[in-house]
Order: sequence, then structure tokens, then C-alpha cells
Amino acid sequence: MSYQIPSSFVKQFSSNIYHLSQQKESRLMPVIQRKESIQGEEKYFDRIGTVEVMEKVGRHSNTTFADTPYSRRRISMRDYFWADLVDKEDKLRIIHNPESEYSKAAQASMGRKMDDIMIAAILGTVYTGKNGATPISLPDSQKYGSINGSGFSELNVETLRQLKFKFDSEEVDEMNRIIVCGASEIRAMLRETEITNADYNSVKALVSGEVDSFMGFKFIRIERLPYTTAAITFDAATGEVGTGSDSIPVGSKRCFAFAGDALIAGIGANPSARVSERPDKHYANQIYYSMSLGGMRMEEVKVIEFFTKQ
Repeated sequence: MSYQIPSSFVKQFSSNIYHLSQQKESRLMPVIQRKESIQGEEKYFDRIGTVEVMEKVGRHSNTTFADTPYSRRRISMRDYFWADLVDKEDKLRIIHNPESEYSKAAQASMGRKMDDIMIAAILGTVYTGKNGATPISLPDSQKYGSINGSGFSELNVETLRQLKFKFDSEEVDEMNRIIVCGASEIRAMLRETEITNADYNSVKALVSGEVDSFMGFKFIRIERLPYTTAAITFDAATGEVGTGSDSIPVGSKRCFAFAGDALIAGIGANPSARVSERPDKHYANQIYYSMSLGGMRMEEVKVIEFFTKQ
């Protein structure tokens, strides 16, 4: 029996690189209606509020002037990058050149970071005032706890009705209303009769296995949404946050509904790539991606944060 044969066994390697499961592009940027090109660290956006018409009460009466509400908000830019190295020796020892696959991984990473920035802008603090120094948080009036007959619950049709009512009552444009949630919320919605019954919903969610749109909302699934880090007071009978004696527990999902023009995406520089040799790294090739991006919530009434049971 020969004991030398194993030393001649052939090791076979795939000629392709397999990318593991991941979100590969931004899901929010395509639905954000306002994208502004920004040069510099900051940019300011002015807003005009609601005014009412006055009645003329008699001939030759004095003119009364309206006090038109005027305000300003600030968007700040931040810079981001991704970099990795491919040694020349790497190319000699593997079948394929990994540079293009590294580039694909970088693009996917940039897309996810875009969504993280936009989520933080929608749910976080915005800065207003002449110099953009006054912080404004999303108020409790724009927050809602998902409820059913027995209290805090998963996402359901009743919650959608409340979100729609809130937007309607604030005269938010009915076009381009969007709900951002996760897989657990989509699963909960697929249990709802109104979603799965073709008599209610022309999307026929059971056929496609997904909820694309319902009750005037387009659904976008993102698995990068934050969770509550502290208990939140709310009313389990109405879903209102900041009132009542009930609480939304720690670890609840922070989903949101918004109008497409509620957010401004400030673009200082779109994601760009460069591959170059690094003399300080033995002339290895550096794959480098960078972008400059910021986000700002333009109007509170066009955003509703809602919490769901997990």
C-alpha cells in the first residue's frame, strides 16, 4: 500500500467569490423626494408656516398684517469611508482577483450606511434657529404604540388606520406615504385578514408572500431599525405616547411612517471608488470608497414613530 498518494491529492477551489446574505443597497434613498447637493459643512433651509386670510371689515379700514411663521433648520454633513488592501502576493496564491468582489462588498456597506443615516435623521434630533443651535426632538404627539384589544401588540391593521388618520388630520399629502418596518412586522401583517383577503387588498399578499402596499402606505422592509432602550409611558387603550399608566417595554421595535418629502438627504459627495497602489504597504492595492452625506427631518407632522411588540 502506498502512503505517498495523499500528497498528490488535488485541492480544487471555486473560481467565484460568494457574498454572504446582506442588504446590498440603500432602500430609503430611492423614496426620499428631496435630495440636495451641498458644498461645505452645513446648509440651512428656511420654512414658512400656515397663515390665515383676514376679513376686511369696512371701507377705508386699516390694513392688518399677517405674522407669517418663519423658521430655519440646519443640516450637517459627515464624511464616511471604507478601505481594504489586496497584497500582490494574494493574487499569486488564489485563483481569482478579489478586488472587484471587495468593491461589491464596499458598495453594499455604503448602501446600508445611507439607510442608517436617514433613519437617525428621521427619528433623531433636528437643529433649528438662526444659527441652527436649538435642538428639536420628535414630539410624543408624533409617536404611537401599536395596540389591539388586549394592549401593546405587533403591527396590525388598526395601527395602520391610526397612522392614516393622523396623517389625514394633519393634511399630509396622500401621495408617497411610506412605512418602514422589519420582517417581524411584515409577518404580523400577513396574519391579518384584511391584508391576505383579495376582497380587501388587491396586492394579494398571500400569493407573493409579502406586503407591498396597503391603506395608502408603501412598505419598506429594513432590518436595521433601532429598539427602545427604556420603557415608554403610553395609553394601551388609545396607543398615545406620553399619557396613560401603561408602558412600552424595553426592546420594542422603533418603526416609522413618513411622507417622502419629510426628509432632506444632503449629498456632499456620492459614493465614489478608487483603487491605487500603496507604496507604504509594499505596493499593495488599496480599494477605497468614500462619501459625504447628511439628513434632516423637515417637518414633524410628516413623521410618525410607532412601536411594535417583538
